Amino acid sequence: MSPETGWGPRPDTGADALITGRFEVKQHILIVEDETGLAELLRDYLLMADYDVDILYEGGSAVEWVRQHNPALLLLDLMLPGKDGMAICREVRQFSQVPIIMTTARVEEIDRLLGLELGADDYVCKPYSPREVVARVRSVLRRAGGQVAGSMAQLTGITLDEDAFKATVNGTNLDLTPVEFRLLNTFMAQPGRVFARGHLLDNLYDDQRVVSDRTIDTHIKNLRKKLEAQLPDQEVIQSVYGVGYKLEIPG
Repeated sequence: MSPETGWGPRPDTGADALITGRFEVKQHILIVEDETGLAELLRDYLLMADYDVDILYEGGSAVEWVRQHNPALLLLDLMLPGKDGMAICREVRQFSQVPIIMTTARVEEIDRLLGLELGADDYVCKPYSPREVVARVRSVLRRAGGQVAGSMAQLTGITLDEDAFKATVNGTNLDLTPVEFRLLNTFMAQPGRVFARGHLLDNLYDDQRVVSDRTIDTHIKNLRKKLEAQLPDQEVIQSVYGVGYKLEIPG
């Protein structure tokens, strides 16, 4: 751990995991927890659940770390040296909609944690089971995969209305199939993030049907055509060779 920043060493799990012949991109979790033993226990459980994990042992560097690394989820203790969890959550929400799970022993603060004041996505009360935390992480990430970041929609000119099941580009309607709509929704929830084919397929079908990974290529091809018709000369959905796909913000 660096004495200047308190940034914990990243476990040497490899950049990618080769599974059934393809590279899987692991979701990156940041733990901000000053209790070293507890932080490392959570890290071990999350690693076993196939997440990539970093630890910060104090709060002073957390906001800048999130800004630089854009994790998939932030597991944030309430009481921290350097800067407390409430201040971190408030500052992160000024530039990011990254899912945040707060951990706290202060039950009286729960309403504030989940309310408009801070905008945390969930909380876990101490003492807790590491297995419970992993289950909460999975649940929050699953919900986040179906959410659209409003600021992203405004920046790109792409707007999704889940209630009306309607997608528009600069006010022009896109005639998307249900699968294409869910696919674009997933991309827009985390712009710039590379999604493996298997992860995208998990978000597309409610009935958990078994389909080939290459099925996603057809859906991507059709979605690209519809986007490019409205955004010519802009490759909004980009291929990452050997990994999957990502959405880039149009200029």
